[in-house]
Amino acid sequence: MAFFPRRQRLLPPVGGKQADEPPKPEETKEKEATKEDGVLQNIEQLGQATVPQLADSNIHSMAIIGQIEGHITLPPQNKTTKYEHIIPQLVAIEQNPKIYGLLVILNTVGGDVEAGLAIAEMIDTLSKPTVSLVVGGGHSIGVPIAVSADYSFITETATMTIHPIRLSGLVIGVPQTYEYLDKMQDRVIKFVTRHSRISEEKFRQLMFCTDQLARDIGTVMVGRDAVRDGLINEMGGLGQAFKKLQQLVDERYNGEMKP
Repeated sequence: MAFFPRRQRLLPPVGGKQADEPPKPEETKEKEATKEDGVLQNIEQLGQATVPQLADSNIHSMAIIGQIEGHITLPPQNKTTKYEHIIPQLVAIEQNPKIYGLLVILNTVGGDVEAGLAIAEMIDTLSKPTVSLVVGGGHSIGVPIAVSADYSFITETATMTIHPIRLSGLVIGVPQTYEYLDKMQDRVIKFVTRHSRISEEKFRQLMFCTDQLARDIGTVMVGRDAVRDGLINEMGGLGQAFKKLQQLVDERYNGEMKP
């Protein structure tokens, strides 16, 4: 006489639905809404649609726009880039093994000198290839940021303003303040000349020029002029910048991506 084991009734998994049961429309909508909220939060707080940890491409782009905000909070009506947002992103890019290159897009009027130099020094010391692209304008402290990348581009109509460090129109009343500003200015000059083809003599001449800016000193350079004087490597746009960055990435990793 054959013995057949008793058929056991399958119980549904914990939660009340089968494992292969498709998700409910409400759950899908909730996940999509959460994802959209995260993207909107990144745009609002960091000015980025994606953060380095979530980037699908092996090249990350970073926009530095408006006025670079440093240790002092600017009025809410100002369009600003906060350096305390940029620096953590640069650290994340350095640590993320899925990112092989960084494209920095600049359209800034300048801002806090020490904050701008901090961003420039961080970009300069990244171990991954970097390319900068100046669109619209890369003025004042935006100049060191533009030249801090491994290779720099500027569009034909973009401009760059080179001028001495100022204190927002305040009168310098003591020699110590002047000496401090003079040393800070030397830091900017040495950084720019070390990371570009322009000579220190030429850069100082442009900085202290008195025949271009009314009631002030300095020089406004259009795209072609910046390339001619060696401040920027090449004139071009987004396509050329991406192509150059991909070339630098291929050269760095010999055509093979890291695991």
